[in-house]
Amino acid sequence: MNGAVALDFTKYPIPTQPFIGGKYVDCKHAEKHELRSSVNDEVLTADLQWASPEDVDTAVEAAKGGLKAWAKLSKTEKRDIMVKFASLVRENSARISWLEAVLVGKDPVMGNFTIHEIAELFIYYGNIIHQFHGQVQTPHDDGTLEYVIRQPFGVVAGITPFNEPLLTFAMKVAPAIAAGNAIVVKASEQNPLSSLYLASLTKEAGFPNGLINVLTGGADVGSALASHMKIRMISFTGSIQVGKLVQQAAARSNLKKVTLELGGKSPVIVFEDADLEKAVKMSAAFLALNGQGCVLGTRMYVHEDVAQEMIAQLKVIAEYMGTTLGANPLDPSTQTSPLFTHRQKDVVMKFIEEGKKEATLLTGGSTVGEKGCYVQPTIFVNPSKTAKVLNEEIFGPVLTIVTFKDEEEVLEMANETEYGLAAYVHTKDLAKALRFTKDLEAGMIAVNSAMAYDRARPFGGWKQSGQGYENGVAGLEDWSQTKSVLLSI
Repeated sequence: MNGAVALDFTKYPIPTQPFIGGKYVDCKHAEKHELRSSVNDEVLTADLQWASPEDVDTAVEAAKGGLKAWAKLSKTEKRDIMVKFASLVRENSARISWLEAVLVGKDPVMGNFTIHEIAELFIYYGNIIHQFHGQVQTPHDDGTLEYVIRQPFGVVAGITPFNEPLLTFAMKVAPAIAAGNAIVVKASEQNPLSSLYLASLTKEAGFPNGLINVLTGGADVGSALASHMKIRMISFTGSIQVGKLVQQAAARSNLKKVTLELGGKSPVIVFEDADLEKAVKMSAAFLALNGQGCVLGTRMYVHEDVAQEMIAQLKVIAEYMGTTLGANPLDPSTQTSPLFTHRQKDVVMKFIEEGKKEATLLTGGSTVGEKGCYVQPTIFVNPSKTAKVLNEEIFGPVLTIVTFKDEEEVLEMANETEYGLAAYVHTKDLAKALRFTKDLEAGMIAVNSAMAYDRARPFGGWKQSGQGYENGVAGLEDWSQTKSVLLSI
């Protein structure tokens, strides 16, 4: 598409203040930042208040009060508030989606998915609060009784990424409060608006003031959360490099528990017996959010017998999707998003330019339009073994394809990485699927599907893709600590 889309930035108020203690408040300092739309480069706001470590202290104190009030509520009362919050998210879905559409150009399909999942995560965790319990062991012969209980950490923290701040907000906040904690969330400095607005709905839902706090700010705020002596657990979603800094700060301060989800370079393995039509459709998911997804399959291994047909079909899809770039993100028919920041656009283009020297460019490889953050869907084939486009996370619409001869060869190639978040396998052979998924080194695997995510299934990676879990019962347990008791009367 030609020409930048004009957007009305006045439809809804733009939240620019942090949300602390059940209300929007001014930051301690006067620093403000500008946010420009990734769709057309126009200024959405120049008044985003920028939090500091002093604001972190204020939020932690508010959280301590919210923690006490939350502990006084029954499990049924907590459930009802969480379910009401889910209803409010749905009622205000248009406004929430608008904030992400005008700032980062998030397309309606992904926007609707996010809204649905936020609501469902709060409903899910609200309804399993009653199942959150410990264990009682059989009484001993000496008359003593042992039991184990799970209890909250107290004040905890979460740091969300720019690509999915809302979904990761829900993935952290819902289980954290269901486990009994109060939380301080640092919203992405590049994409904070929807999180700031979402926080305001917590007040209307009936959560105690201070239970859920959302801050703006940069790296110093993240560092202050990771090193704060009153915060007992922190969950971070983002890059490996920053995740290591979070863990180091946690270790240097009070050895707080750290959960990390640090991205991936997820392999897609297509065997010769795969349903190619389905495999092509599923594999095209590397274009979701213009490639800005940690679980997306961005390195593909295709059996040589079906590689030519598979590659040809993916090329057609990629080139068609390229023609849709630049569409209005508020139009329900829009299928694609821009990259969410110019910084990310520059990162992706640097990878692509290097890829042209290390692999064969099949299609794409260029930016789109003079304004906005659009990059063509790009496919490389025949990369060198050391090619960055094959081995490093790009976080853009780039797929690298390698052919293979047999199962042993492709297993070695798929596992030869420091990433281990997700993997995707396409085959009609059940025995092969069971055998191969067992040997793949990844925390989440989907067979004949592109969906590694599910709110009721543990979400977490192996190797340097992270530690700990979100979602499911495992996610709830991760936000709690164990206490064993010996009772003798």
